Amino acid sequence: MGEQSGGCGGENCSLMPDPPTNCSHPDCSWEEPVFGWVELGGSHNREPKNTKLCVTIIYVPLMLFGLLGNILTILVVWLRPHMRSSTYLYLSSMAISDLLILLLLPLDLYKLWRPRPWPLGDLACKLTMFLSECCTFCTILHITFLSLERYVAVCWPITAKTLVTRRRTRVIIGCLWLGAAVSAAPVLLMVGVEDIGGDEADRRECRCTQYAISSGLLSAMMILSNLYFLVPLSILGLVYSLIGRTLWLRPKSSRKEQGHRNTVKMLGVIVLAFVLCWLPFHVGRTIFSLSLGGYFNLVSSVLFYLSAAINPLLYNLMSARYRLAVRSLVRGPSQTHAESKAAAPCWTGEATQ
Repeated sequence: MGEQSGGCGGENCSLMPDPPTNCSHPDCSWEEPVFGWVELGGSHNREPKNTKLCVTIIYVPLMLFGLLGNILTILVVWLRPHMRSSTYLYLSSMAISDLLILLLLPLDLYKLWRPRPWPLGDLACKLTMFLSECCTFCTILHITFLSLERYVAVCWPITAKTLVTRRRTRVIIGCLWLGAAVSAAPVLLMVGVEDIGGDEADRRECRCTQYAISSGLLSAMMILSNLYFLVPLSILGLVYSLIGRTLWLRPKSSRKEQGHRNTVKMLGVIVLAFVLCWLPFHVGRTIFSLSLGGYFNLVSSVLFYLSAAINPLLYNLMSARYRLAVRSLVRGPSQTHAESKAAAPCWTGEATQ
């Protein structure tokens, strides 16, 4: 499922120039980092009420749609044994990550309408932003390793029969979550509740701390975060080029090859949606955080949450097997096993151990 609104929140955690020396008002400060959660753009109190209302109207149905879709994906994989292929194990784990991202969305809406004071305390500030970053990294890792697994299945089918197993996939998924948590751990030191001063009675905000900025921790974390996007993007480009070349040179008539093509098409669409939804965040954070300000962050935030919500829809559109499994789950046990097996060619190259 980029950084979401929650890491130093849409509060410009990028390296900023010094604030104007002739302005003493708190809103003249550049201390609002865009990192982690893309918190609906910097100083939310300066956004017009109509803008906040439009964002809320978009976010509420997006959150409900995403929660329903990801919950269905998780249930389909874990309640339907024939759906527990290695591919769908990855997708169900991604659905958990996307689900957690969407559960954090209400905090974004709260901070959009009332950016301060932060109501949940310092520990909640750290944990929510850590969870946001962890899920972000986890989604990227899942997409990358799932694509690598498909590369092995398509280009090295004999090796895949012994290498790609459900047991190994579960171990890899556990390692991906652990790796994402370790990578996001510095966020626990970077953020906290700080009083930004000013005339208001309570200006406590959940934000990147001055320590994170002055120590260089923020800069290092931004580099890591961008590498988490750019390196997997390069790997995905190479992997799908090799897969495409292999499939192009093979006969197109066999059921096995058709199964490979269907799987790769679905994953290719997922990767494309991932890139389109997350690229604006990274571009905006590293280049345009000053020039485009809050409105650019609003757009990138909407796209980020769209990425967390849209995957189940893509599965439904691209996979007859997924559609029938969802239909079986919704209708109950009356759905026949024969209908499920007739859904589509199996995801080939996946052992079932």
